[in-house]
Order: sequence, then C-alpha cells, then structure tokens
Amino acid sequence: MAHAIYVFDAYGTLFDVHAAVRRHEADVGPSGELLSTLWRAKQLEYSWMLTMMGRYRDFWSLTEEALDYAFARVPEANRSTRQALLDAYWTCDVYPDVPEVIKQLKMRGVKLVILSNGTHEMLHAACRSAGIEDEFDDILSVDDIRVYKPDPRVYDMVATKYRVFPEAVSFQSSNRWDAAGATAFGFRSVWINRTRLPEEYDDFRLAAVLPSLDGLLTLG
Repeated sequence: MAHAIYVFDAYGTLFDVHAAVRRHEADVGPSGELLSTLWRAKQLEYSWMLTMMGRYRDFWSLTEEALDYAFARVPEANRSTRQALLDAYWTCDVYPDVPEVIKQLKMRGVKLVILSNGTHEMLHAACRSAGIEDEFDDILSVDDIRVYKPDPRVYDMVATKYRVFPEAVSFQSSNRWDAAGATAFGFRSVWINRTRLPEEYDDFRLAAVLPSLDGLLTLG
C-alpha cells in the first residue's frame, strides 16, 4: 500500500450516528429523523465551540446535552426514549462495508488507527459491539489532549505517536470538515461521502472522494 498508516474517524465513518434513533423510531415517533439530525448537529457544534473557547467537556457529556437540546427543539418526539437512545449510542451500528475493508487492509500489513472525538470508553464499546476492536492497532481519543477536531493538535497525535511525517498517513472521514482539517495538517485525506453531499472547502483538497470504504482497497 502507498501509506503505512490508515487512520479512520469513527462516528459517521465506521459507525452510523443515526442508528440509535432508527432502532427506536417506533417509540420516538414520526419526528425521529429530525431529532437525530439535530442531535448530531449540536453534538458537533458543541465540540467546535468549546475548542474555540479553550474549554473542554468529554464527548459523552456533549452527546447527552445535544440530545436534550434536540428533544427541546422537537417536543413532539417521545422524551421517555431518552435513556434508550443514549444506551443505543454505545453500540452504534457499523456500516456494512467496514468489517471486510478493515480486514483486507490489515492483511496487507498496514497500521490501522481510529482517531476520534469519542471517549475511550465510547470507542472501545462501539468497536467491541461491531467485532472490530482487535483489528485496530490503536484507538486514539481527543480525551488525551482535551481539544476537539479539527484542531491540528488532534491530527498530530498520530504523527507524534508513530513518528511519521503527515504525508505518510492516509486519513479517512465521512465529515468533510474533518477531512479538511486533516488536509491542512498534511495527511492524505479521503472523504467517505456516504450521503453524497456537495463538495465544499475547496482550499483543502482531497486525495479522493469515495461513496464507501470499499474504494480504499484499489486506491493507490
């Protein structure tokens, strides 16, 4: 492979962030999709705001706070499902392409690393539930430095730990802003555009745009 280290974002890239609401959609009610969209949007917004202000609360706290905000914005959603939704977030569904691609990359001898805003506990729980925990050489959490993506210090965790130049790292994320941050740091960035969103952040060019992880197996 062209790169010795393949780094993956977790939520939205390996794990479906909308799986929790989808599992309980019958109980949540017809506004479940809106609830889930707001939950995710606020979860990320809170992480960006805290980092810009030089403050930190862990990602699980932000996940809880974001869900409470989403319920406040969507009062017709059944709030009694709150705990069930939070419990489900610990075992988010893995995307169908993930296990085989991770296995194939592992067989090729590259290092596989997760780099995520999630806490160590959240990430290990999700990976165990998906049966992919043992495939990764490392699972890195921003908890260790207490800043969130796309702060360059997050991406530097990989370069520093493995003592590699940024260009030796292939970084995969379904979040275009995350891929932009990785590009700015110097990684080879691949946008896994699962929902076929339009391109943005033209100043931070991508090595590739793929609809799923499958394309990594043929990408040079």
